[in-house]
Amino acid sequence: MSEQDYVRFGELKIFMHQIYEFKKGVRNLVLCTMCPTCAALVAERLRGQRIEYLIQEVTDNKVNLYFGKRACLDAVRAFIDKPLNRLTPEQDFMLGAMLGYDIIQQCERFCRQRSRFAL
Repeated sequence: MSEQDYVRFGELKIFMHQIYEFKKGVRNLVLCTMCPTCAALVAERLRGQRIEYLIQEVTDNKVNLYFGKRACLDAVRAFIDKPLNRLTPEQDFMLGAMLGYDIIQQCERFCRQRSRFAL
């Protein structure tokens, strides 16, 4: 599949930018949620660029595709074994930090989730 074919899919435009950011060192780990068909196209592109990835099924018609540095993917494999909305506050914090989310917002989110989780 050519690069122009990827651009035709709006969802995949973002993916192309995320690959760019990964290659430039802006991100060490990227998470995309998409349909399995799109994930197959994305995986083909990642393999072609020798970028490691991991696909986890969410539902029959949705998957989470992670790509990035091996250490990050190994960590994801170690603690993401359930749907993301069922992660513990600690797991959610760790994933958000690994994805490069604003650390202050992650701390605030963690504290909110932790107080609800303790109830």
